[in-house]
Amino acid sequence: MTLDSSQRYSHPPRDGGDGRLLLDHLRDVATRVDHIVPVHATTPNGEPLRDVVRRLALVHDLGKATTWFQKYIDEDRSDPSNNALRYHAPLGSFAAYYILDDAGYEAETCLAGFVAVAKHHGRLPDVLGYVYDRTTGDRRGNGERIAALKKQVVDINDEAVGLAEAVFADAAGDADAWLAFARSLLGDTPESLVDQLSGLVSRNGQEARETVSDSCYALVLRCWSALVFADKTSAAQAPSGQETYAAEIPALDRLDEYIDGLDSDPNPDGTDSQRLDYCRNRARQSVLTASSEFAQSGSGIATLTLPTGMGKTLTGLSAAFTIRDALDGERVVYALPFTSIIDQVVAELETIYETDGFGRLLTAHHHLETAEIRDQAGDWNVADATDQMDDTASMLGEAWRAGLTVTTFVQLFESLAGPRNTQSMKLPALQDSVVVLDEPQSLPLDWWKLAPRLARILVDQYDATVIAMTATQPRLFENTLGDIPELVDDDYDYFDAVERVVYEFDESAERYIESQSEPKSYADAASRLRDTAGNESILAVANTIDSARKLTETVANGGTFVDIGDVYTGLLEELDHGMDASDIEPATVANAVLDMDGRPLLHLSTRLRPVDRLTLIETARELTDTNCALVVVSTQLIEAGVDISFDRVYRDFAPLDSIVQAAGRCNRSFEREQGRVTVWWLAAPDEESETTPAGAVYNRGANLLPVTADAIEAVRDRVDTLDETALAKTAVEEYYERLGPEARDVGKRAYVDFVDNAHADELGQLSLIDQRRSVDVLVTRTAGERDLAEALLEADRTYDYDELDRLRDAIKPFTVSVPLYYGDDETEDAVGRLTPLRSEDGLYWLDVQRHEEYFDQTKGFVVPESTVDHQFL
Repeated sequence: MTLDSSQRYSHPPRDGGDGRLLLDHLRDVATRVDHIVPVHATTPNGEPLRDVVRRLALVHDLGKATTWFQKYIDEDRSDPSNNALRYHAPLGSFAAYYILDDAGYEAETCLAGFVAVAKHHGRLPDVLGYVYDRTTGDRRGNGERIAALKKQVVDINDEAVGLAEAVFADAAGDADAWLAFARSLLGDTPESLVDQLSGLVSRNGQEARETVSDSCYALVLRCWSALVFADKTSAAQAPSGQETYAAEIPALDRLDEYIDGLDSDPNPDGTDSQRLDYCRNRARQSVLTASSEFAQSGSGIATLTLPTGMGKTLTGLSAAFTIRDALDGERVVYALPFTSIIDQVVAELETIYETDGFGRLLTAHHHLETAEIRDQAGDWNVADATDQMDDTASMLGEAWRAGLTVTTFVQLFESLAGPRNTQSMKLPALQDSVVVLDEPQSLPLDWWKLAPRLARILVDQYDATVIAMTATQPRLFENTLGDIPELVDDDYDYFDAVERVVYEFDESAERYIESQSEPKSYADAASRLRDTAGNESILAVANTIDSARKLTETVANGGTFVDIGDVYTGLLEELDHGMDASDIEPATVANAVLDMDGRPLLHLSTRLRPVDRLTLIETARELTDTNCALVVVSTQLIEAGVDISFDRVYRDFAPLDSIVQAAGRCNRSFEREQGRVTVWWLAAPDEESETTPAGAVYNRGANLLPVTADAIEAVRDRVDTLDETALAKTAVEEYYERLGPEARDVGKRAYVDFVDNAHADELGQLSLIDQRRSVDVLVTRTAGERDLAEALLEADRTYDYDELDRLRDAIKPFTVSVPLYYGDDETEDAVGRLTPLRSEDGLYWLDVQRHEEYFDQTKGFVVPESTVDHQFL
């Protein structure tokens, strides 16, 4: 296909479509900015952000007007020496700087515009170092980049000057501004455009002059993310009206009605259940009143501290909706630490609002769930409207345009800290939003200084409100940001009122506190679990996968148990062809278990496939609701937010917040007068190792266990019984006080420096997830799942990348991530013997029928002769 030489395209005609003319595209992106950036949003210097980004949109693709780019999109690749000349973003970035500077914007804003346009197809760099490299650094080298820019300017002036003048008439209000820009870029005087930019950074590119502040990173982030989102939706030819970007707001009234219907008969002097309902109501009304007052205070960050069982999720959402309404906001983001909790939260919200989670009211977004907003309509005018609509549905879902997004800490914080290009699209939705952080203590300790800094960006730059909500409130924001309002009037009062559990310390835990010697053997621990009254449900939480496996095996070997994993496997084998594990109902599993003789036993860990794990957790809930004497042995995945209640909980020694989170699975709704939580200290599952699971997980770096022991000792000296208030409130506060900046200075200051110095590239290297090397293993257990694997192999063989993307999403529920530890050749060799699906992506296929030695129906993915290194989560 040969393009019309009299036209300049941003996107060429393809497959019968008309293509997009460059000027039309630039104007369309600018129009979309009006729907993405609110009129009241400002830069740190008080400048209108919408006007800034609109100007960037009008010039961002200016470099596409060159002859070289037009030949490139016409698929004329005959002259590879012209590669540098066909790059379009560099010229647009210089135009962006010129336009903003000419309009009188502050130097920092002009700098932000330069970088935002330069990287609108990439990731953000070290901002100041990047400017240095493109100006002074290039001159000191071979000057290739600057020379290419000058050739591009001359080419446009010779071949498309009318287009260039129209672009500058739109962006600067003056067609003659094009010629002034061209002369400034071509000139070699100290007043030239290159020299102006070079003057904003020091000789080594690491420091800026006083005109660049510690707000620079956030400003670049805002300009860049809004431009990226507007550009991508324009390229997808999504409808350009406000309705494309709007949210449906979940009403507080509907939530109120639902919560009111949950209460049986609130009574402060009634039964335990009635007292709990009374306390929940009282706490919620207190929080709503405080939320209204807080919204008017303008402080931006608050905490919400309530004990487990007090309905924090719905109370926190009520607070968020109250603040949203008071501040005329549009969106709420509810962020959780673990994907295992999201599904149950979303399921309840779908019931409340009678929605499927794929509309403008509610979106779930995490690595196992592709967010979509599917209600797109309108005149698409493209060759394949269905594909375009699918692309836009995913784009809008991942951009969090719904009124309520339920997501993970990973999605939220990694999108604020050096995000990838597509990750950045969600950031404009955070403007004027309310962000709820559920269980913020679960953030990695290394992030304990960075997370508050990012929260401050949300408040200061995005005019957002942040609520940190938990039963074990860390001194996370107070340590960094000073006094933070608490939305609960007297949180001690609610801890006193609940008293669901009492804590006891096994002799092994006492030995750890006193001398860190003689942990508990698995034989003794298993005997303790088996000897617990036959009508009581039990949860035992281990610190590592190997520890949970060893405890499960030891329990099973000493009694008559029904292995729920075996029962579940039998149901999988009965599925019809084309079905997969998601077709099995938890109630079906539970009923099959109850029909068998013996005490039900369930093992849970991250080596189970996500789809199996979720079904088994729901099965456990079904069984506990029948007062079944269930025994569950799990890793920490069950601790935070999983709505199951056990009569007794046993927890391997851990930091105090983890102990309290585990206790949150005990007697949640006063099923009995008082639940009992026992803390013990388990030995290493491998007899050759001297490191216990507790030490392996929690004494790396900050050494949290000695701090826990000291806090417990300090509180026990002041109380008679370690009840709910003593441990879950007083001891936790003591624990976080001892972890504070004056004690251990938890958190990496360097991460905050990356923000303050606009080192976006360094931030982009950080992750909330432990970055051990790992591979993904697709585990297929049914014929339908095997069909997915075969389809993926075929899509890879035929280079059908759209189908590959679809299938990669489809297999996520059946995929296990297997870490490869240093020196662990055994696991690496075992994985290497599996079928590679996408070996370059680290994706392998384990079919259970062919490789049954690597899969245990109780414990999930296993490697024969596992080593101690495999124990980590």
